[in-house]
Amino acid sequence: MKFTYYGHACFAVQAGGKTLLFDPFITPNPLAKNIDIREVAADFILVSHGHGDHVADVAEIANRTGATVIAPYEVGTWFEGKGVKNVQSMNHGGAAKMDFGRVKLTSAVHSSSMPDGSYGGNPCGFIVESVDGNFYYSGDTALTLDMKLVGEATKLLFATFPIGDFFTMGVDDALRAAELVGVKKFVGVHYDTFPPIRLDHDAAMKAASAAGMELLLPAIGETVEI
Repeated sequence: MKFTYYGHACFAVQAGGKTLLFDPFITPNPLAKNIDIREVAADFILVSHGHGDHVADVAEIANRTGATVIAPYEVGTWFEGKGVKNVQSMNHGGAAKMDFGRVKLTSAVHSSSMPDGSYGGNPCGFIVESVDGNFYYSGDTALTLDMKLVGEATKLLFATFPIGDFFTMGVDDALRAAELVGVKKFVGVHYDTFPPIRLDHDAAMKAASAAGMELLLPAIGETVEI
């Protein structure tokens, strides 16, 4: 599978012949100033929760591409109210078959509100299953033993975890999360964008290596094969 990083917690995965875009926050992110969202492709946009640093570019990309937005119920209905046409609102524990395969919403320990302050429901993560392999995006979350259930139910090719600490897990907890879900390879996101989540890249890579894990930190705009 091809994985493209767009900065912060925004990334795209090519799976099941479709482009899955996660948590698009590009135009307000100065670190992603070289990314032109008019060139960002999406067949599906998966949104983990309502915070502005995860939803800023959802409507614009969805309206341009016609992508289906998959999100927790309250987040999805908020976007419908904003005129986004193709929305699949789901809830935790629920799964659905899609053109790319199957998606299931998982629990995440965080908070959620929409940019206008309205109720954002509960945050979530996603298990994506496709003919190209399965992967897990935890969304913004603390470390939780619920992750063990993810690994027990689904054989994963890789996972994506927040590693910036302060608002989410840090590197040490992400390494434990990787153990719980049964992967040796994971992509780190949600770091460097704001001062409290600046990451010591060398220390993070050394910690992963010491734990027998492969931590991927693609540059913004970079595409890697996983």
